[in-house]
Amino acid sequence: MGYIKKILLIIAGSLSLGLGVLGIFLPLLPTTPLLLLAAACYVRSSEKLYHWLITNKYFGSYIENYRMGKGIPLKAKIVSVVVLWVSMLYTVIFVIPLILVKILLLLTASYFTWFILKQKTLRKNA
Repeated sequence: MGYIKKILLIIAGSLSLGLGVLGIFLPLLPTTPLLLLAAACYVRSSEKLYHWLITNKYFGSYIENYRMGKGIPLKAKIVSVVVLWVSMLYTVIFVIPLILVKILLLLTASYFTWFILKQKTLRKNA
């Protein structure tokens, strides 16, 4: 593999990882897909970074559970939906004056709520 391609994949993986970490706290950034993208970039560029990511005590379980089709923990679903709606309602009520933007934000929150809830729920004994 070319040196430049390897560097670009490491940069893309690191950016994706950073956005995935932000997604833990910001409800509209999808954590798991961004972590999966980081893993895909790392597996093609750096065995060391890939191994670190999939064995990381904070991020590894997101990737492993999703890849194995186990799903998302119920607690993560609940926290995601609650944080999503609290932040959206605050924004719609106190921040955004335009009704069209308010409607768009509520539709976006509804879509992501549906998307989160339709994912398989990870069982403790799975």
